[in-house]
Formats: sequence, C-alpha cells, structure tokens
Amino acid sequence: MAQTQRQPLPFVQPAGASQPDAPGQRNAAPLAQLELKPAMIEVKKVEYASNGFIEVAHALLLVPKHEAALARNLVLAQESVKRSFAARPSLSEVDVSLYLSEDFDGFGGALPLLTASVPKLEFASFEKLQPVTVSSYQRLWLHPNKPNPIPQRKPDKTLEQNLTFYGSSQELRAQQVKQLSAQLAGRVRGGLMFQGNPRLATAALSFDDAPHPLFEPLLLDTLKRAGIKATFFCIGRNAKAYPYFVKDMIEAGHEIGNHTYHHIRLPRLPENVVTDELEQTNQVLTGITGQPVRYFRPPGGDYSRATLRIASKLGLTTTFWTADPADFDNPGAVNIESRLVRKLRYGGIVLLHDNVLETIQILPEFLKVAQAKGIKLLTVGMLDTNR
Repeated sequence: MAQTQRQPLPFVQPAGASQPDAPGQRNAAPLAQLELKPAMIEVKKVEYASNGFIEVAHALLLVPKHEAALARNLVLAQESVKRSFAARPSLSEVDVSLYLSEDFDGFGGALPLLTASVPKLEFASFEKLQPVTVSSYQRLWLHPNKPNPIPQRKPDKTLEQNLTFYGSSQELRAQQVKQLSAQLAGRVRGGLMFQGNPRLATAALSFDDAPHPLFEPLLLDTLKRAGIKATFFCIGRNAKAYPYFVKDMIEAGHEIGNHTYHHIRLPRLPENVVTDELEQTNQVLTGITGQPVRYFRPPGGDYSRATLRIASKLGLTTTFWTADPADFDNPGAVNIESRLVRKLRYGGIVLLHDNVLETIQILPEFLKVAQAKGIKLLTVGMLDTNR
C-alpha cells in the first residue's frame, strides 16, 4: 500500500524560538474517584480509569512523619486496596502510593515511602503480608531510607514542540544538515536518531515519562492486546518508585530508554548535573532490568553539543521524533488521533505520553490505522537496526 503523504518533520530550531505554554492551558477531564467505606483519613484520593477492557485504580495515601512506621504503612496500603476493590468490584488492579505528608509535592517530587501494584488475583497474597515478609511480594517497593545519590530537582513540565538546539549558529546548521540527511537515509548520525529508514514501511512507537502508577497497567494491556512492542522513555525517579512496571515492560518485549532522572531541561545545566541525570537513570534502569540502556530522549527535545557528548560517553543514542500530537496538552481524543494519522510516515518515530488517558483510549484505533496503511510499528531499537 502506498505510504501516507508526508507531513513536514519537526525541524531543529535555535534556542529562543517560540515555545508553547506549559501543560494546563487545556486541563484534562477529571478522573473518576472512588468513595471508600468507611473512609480513611490517610487516603487523599482513589482515582480509576479504563482502557475499554480493564479498569485500574490508584490510591494516594499521605502519612505524617511521626506515624510513618512500616507496619502501619503496610496495614494502610492493604486496607486501602481492600476497600477499593469493595467499592468497585469491576476493578482488575489497585495500585498504591504512600508518601510522607510533609514531603508530598505532587507526582514526580520526593519519592514515596511505599508503592504496590495489586492485581485482583494477587490480593489474597498482598493482604497476608507482614513487615517481615514484604520481600516475598514482588510488586511492592519500599523506600530504601538511604541518601539519594542525586539531589532532588524540580521536574520541568513545559510542553515540547520544537527540537531545540542550544549552540552557535554554525553548530545549529550542522544539526539541521544531520536532520536533513536522516530524512534521506534514516541512520544514526553523530549520536542522534531523528528517524528510521524512510524507504521501509516501519515506524517506532514511543512513550515518554514512564512509568505511571495508574496508567501503566492500562497502556501495557492495550499494547498486549494489539501485539505491539514500544519504547518507554523512563524518568529515573518514576522507575525507582515503580520498578515492577519496568519489569512488566521488559517481560512483555518492550524497550526501555532514558528520559533523565527528574525530567528536567538539560542544555543550561552544568555538565556534572547532566551527567548525574543520565548516569543515575541508567543505573536505576539497568539495576531493574539487567540490560544496558541504549536510547535517550532529552525532555522537551532540548539539547546541546554537551548533551550529545555526555549521552554518547554513557553509551546512549539521543533520540527525537517525527510525530508529536501534543497529547500531554489534552487537545481531545479526536485531535490526538487525527494528528497521529496525519503525521504517520515511513521510518517515523511517534512520540506519546504514558500518562494521558485520551492517548490510551484512542491507541487501539490508531494501531488499526497504521496496520491498514501497511506500516509496522516497532521499538526504537528495531527501527534503528531495520535497514
């Protein structure tokens, strides 16, 4: 089947080019919430969502420091899961994140004290856990209570739009030439991957910001039903707090990439900070999967020569995209799908986010469209080696 008419690639821009507003200019529709009976004062909220096949809930618990003993935290987690399943019997899974109330600053901030993923079939085992047996349950994570090797940094939530290079005008032109070469040959050039082979009917499917405790099970289930493998660019902090979801990705045949430890823009940071952000994320991911990390996507698509040099030194190929429907800006399911279809191309790299419910809900239809157009969706690594 003839390929879709090409849409222009996002072209590398100089720093200072116009950028969109931060997410929030279009608020996502509020998620449905459960009412636990009896209520628990430690439970801030229990949200749930569906991918059309299964329903998953996430319970957020806040505990004051003077009450944050392991035994009590575990009981609170177990009780919140039990009451969530009771409140909505159709749930397939309940996930829990328990934080110190004094430290909590939203998802992506300080690490939680405890997280757990509890599929309904494993609830009986989870409910029987005691502090001395927590290690027997593989879908539970406890804060190690050791100093973090990397200081806490506030994540940047500015929405990406352009591929933005920080450097001289001469260096910028060199980057633009490499991108134009990629349009013709589709190979990795100078440690960058702009796209795959434009003559082959394949494209990469990738998700940024993984893993998320509510949406990850929904997304993985959706991809499993479609038989599609994807690349998940993980934030180190998120991977550390929810390692079992990273293991789920690997066991399902997906690929794991580096998206920095705190999701921060890199070009204006000292080189030692950039190295920390990439190196610590590599260590977290390799520690979970036992596999080296090969690909890195800079948050926002912002990069510099130093970014490329440091990534290359750590064995990483800096990876961009050809199709970004701006799903993180909540444009609506119809817009996300139409933008994806319009921008789908041979050798393309599709950028989506794992924490957008609209994306998960339109994904099955988009996957069908790609199949109808004869374009096979792969991981970034498969696209890279597919010559």
